[in-house]
Amino acid sequence: MQQSNKRVYLFEVDFFRIVFILGVLANHTTTLITHKMASNSIPYEILMATHISLHFTRMGFMFVTGLVLFMNNYFKPISVFKFWKKRYLGVLVPYLSWTAILTATEGHLSLSEFLSQWIHLSVYADDYYMYYILVTMQLYLIFPLIVWMFKRFDSYHNIIILISAIIQLFMLFFIKYQLPNIDTNGWPYLLKNYGFNVFVYQFYFIMGGYAAIHYQEFVAFIRKWHAWLGRASLICACGTVLLYFYNVNILHLTLNKAEEVHQPFIFIYDIVIIGYIIWLGLRYADLRKDRLPKFATTFVGIGAKISFGIYLSQTLPLALMFVLLSMLPFDNNWFLLIILPFVYVLTALMGYTLSYFFYKVPPFGFLIGRPQTLRKLAK
Repeated sequence: MQQSNKRVYLFEVDFFRIVFILGVLANHTTTLITHKMASNSIPYEILMATHISLHFTRMGFMFVTGLVLFMNNYFKPISVFKFWKKRYLGVLVPYLSWTAILTATEGHLSLSEFLSQWIHLSVYADDYYMYYILVTMQLYLIFPLIVWMFKRFDSYHNIIILISAIIQLFMLFFIKYQLPNIDTNGWPYLLKNYGFNVFVYQFYFIMGGYAAIHYQEFVAFIRKWHAWLGRASLICACGTVLLYFYNVNILHLTLNKAEEVHQPFIFIYDIVIIGYIIWLGLRYADLRKDRLPKFATTFVGIGAKISFGIYLSQTLPLALMFVLLSMLPFDNNWFLLIILPFVYVLTALMGYTLSYFFYKVPPFGFLIGRPQTLRKLAK
């Protein structure tokens, strides 16, 4: 096990963060476009068949969360209550603020209706892509236990990651092939809505922790096998198209189930493409000092700082883009497919700019988990 008394800034982690958050926006922008298309059109079918290949970004975000948490807390004594206090204050203030803002945008609500809907959204996180925050808060709760497990079984980290992978695969087979045949109406919320349950993402958090603890060996492995990871990523990305038609035409799944991220094949795809993106991040770190333009490294560096804010505030640019698309004088499915890249770029720029505004202009930093007063004190 590697230990370090001095934290080294890893520029590749900045790259991971910005790539995965921009990938999340690509995923959600594609969903936005499909909502404007006729469901019986060829462009709609093209997007639905290829859309699933974007879902790795969610798992990439989970991996980075585990990686950063372990890097910041594993190599020093962890005070459980101080950890919980810091993390929950850091996430609850922006989370509750955004659930209030998004509830208010629904309009024409009485005070009692507003409070009822705000409390519901805050507790259940069942709209506006807030599920990730609920998953993160569950992770914070059990994180000290995960750290204890790695430290207690210090010589068995390879076994831990192997067991975690086996458990993950078992869960995914169960979710895809068994759970649809079970009546879950009486199940607890986090079991019935398994996509909101941290345990369903456990491998990606644990893989992030494993990578943080054994970072040099992990990086060496990625550098050695990056070409194979790249080829496997391309093959698996194409395989997701076949997976979609298999789900729809052979298993006769609903579109939601066919597109779901919790599938065994997607697990394999996630592992190889996250590994390849890690290599791209390492190459970024290698080249950033001498061979990349300043504006590019600045974009990545700032984007990494505001990535959480981009996730929280993404509903606003997505909603604005939906309104703009609704103003088009015609709804042509091929035209919507062609303009998708431009819609995505505009949405991403709006999300980036909005979060950067919150980051720089007091007192709005609290909306992205980076309050300006605390940042000044940290300096």
